[in-house]
Amino acid sequence: MSEGNQLTVAPSFAALYADRSGRVRTPLAEVLARYEFCEDLASHLVEQAQILYHREAPSESGVLQGMHAALRVDDTLLSAAEAGWVVQRLAELLEWKCPALGEAEGGSVQG
Repeated sequence: MSEGNQLTVAPSFAALYADRSGRVRTPLAEVLARYEFCEDLASHLVEQAQILYHREAPSESGVLQGMHAALRVDDTLLSAAEAGWVVQRLAELLEWKCPALGEAEGGSVQG
């Protein structure tokens, strides 16, 4: 965290950038910027997820899996690990149980 920034990276997000021994090898400023982006994205998706659940989707799990699939369409926006984290964070914000998301679970960001 820089002197002018009060934001702390969630340990679950920092783990995406950690090696097997738990050390983060990516510059802190980059991890912080990616965290801010992913946290903001999860927050912005809350309303959309609620709308989908009440109008179109058969279940909370279906909404979250659909969101995950949409986030995985373009690897230039989010890595697989980040997409999984965004959906898990979205589930937390909605107080929904997060379904298994496949390849993104437990993954790490390749640097």
